[in-house]
Amino acid sequence: MAATGTVRMPGGDRSQLTRAVIASTIGTSIEWYDFFLYSTVTGLVFAKLYFPNSDPAVGTLQAFLVYAVGFIARPIGAAIFGHFGDRIGRKATLIATLALMGIATFLVGFVPGYASIGIWGAIILTVLRFVQGIGVGGEWGGSVLLSMEWAATNGRRGLIASWPQFGVPAGLFLANVAVLAFSALSGPAFLEWGWRIPFFLSIVLVGVGLWIRLGIVETPTFRRIVEEKRVERTPVSEVIRRQGREIILSALARMSEQAPFYIFTAFIFAYGTTVLGQSRNFLITAVLFASVGSALWIPLFGQLSDRIGRRKTYMIGCALTFVFGFLYFALLDTRAPSLIFLAIFLSLIPHDIQYGPQAAFIAESFTPRLRYSGASLGYQLASIIAGGPAPLIAAWLFATYHTGYAIAIYIAACAVISLIAASQMRDYTNQDIGAEYDAAALAEAPRAAY
Repeated sequence: MAATGTVRMPGGDRSQLTRAVIASTIGTSIEWYDFFLYSTVTGLVFAKLYFPNSDPAVGTLQAFLVYAVGFIARPIGAAIFGHFGDRIGRKATLIATLALMGIATFLVGFVPGYASIGIWGAIILTVLRFVQGIGVGGEWGGSVLLSMEWAATNGRRGLIASWPQFGVPAGLFLANVAVLAFSALSGPAFLEWGWRIPFFLSIVLVGVGLWIRLGIVETPTFRRIVEEKRVERTPVSEVIRRQGREIILSALARMSEQAPFYIFTAFIFAYGTTVLGQSRNFLITAVLFASVGSALWIPLFGQLSDRIGRRKTYMIGCALTFVFGFLYFALLDTRAPSLIFLAIFLSLIPHDIQYGPQAAFIAESFTPRLRYSGASLGYQLASIIAGGPAPLIAAWLFATYHTGYAIAIYIAACAVISLIAASQMRDYTNQDIGAEYDAAALAEAPRAAY
């Protein structure tokens, strides 16, 4: 359907585009700092502090079960904030998600351990993790749209949309630096109180992020939706009805990217310390270097998708993931520090080949007036089937089969599922995504992919 409003939709006002990209990237980095901080500390601290009476393997499973709660909450956050993102706008919704996430993370630092209040510590931790998940569930869709919709007809949309994805390695880097800095404390100090300080510091970062986001302007796409009176009353139910296929395919396409990522960045701390006998500081340092590399790869592969297409770039990443899991555990199981470091450093490259174009690949699949809801639901539903259970499944597989290759087979299975799903998605590379996709176009979308 052609645009009829008066809001101009060029490749994006350069000044506003730059401000939107900066606001999205910094805000997303802060949100992922909060989320990854919890992930890092789970493998190092929570099993000992909140489940001290359990066998070490059982305690690790219990800690990762609490960890998984945040992923279960993410689709709920996607539905809640997707509704408001399509109803009241991208900017206001993003301010709310950042505030919610920041407060929950700050409060984690105050939760007493088992020795003080028994099982209630784990219960409070679970509630706060759930709130974290709701916040991050609404964050991604808005951050991506804030950048991408200022460049709706831009031939560099894959690169521009990849910058909010940059928040993942940035947040991972900041979280691991914070933990590494305080893990240097002598004796039991880190376990007793040192781990709490990075959670307290998050409130400062959130304040900076809110200040930046308050200064941005709503996207031209949403302003036009309002002007043309196209705002949906119930965008979540409407996108499920109209574009349910795209939601499911988006979630399945993420399995190859998300499940391995949380094995490589969260489960590795439990596996590395208890199985490989490596120090936590060594493992944190290796993940730090991997996150620095990731910060370079993500925009690179986002840009590559502008040249060769989102779908093709994404499927290359899936194929590499299928193979890499076996190489990863082969290197780890040598127990040679240099090869362990190499395995961890390389682990995020197959992920980044997918993650770079992923924001545009998923968000472009949804018509503008339903885009926040549709992209958020598709992206965050993967948290239930991939990201959340991945460390838990990895811990169970190793406890059952006593080999990392069982986990590698799980990674390969995820890659096959994503490869098939991605092949069924429509590629909108370099097409205009500012106008609504009309009913005929939606009906033809599955066939138009070929």
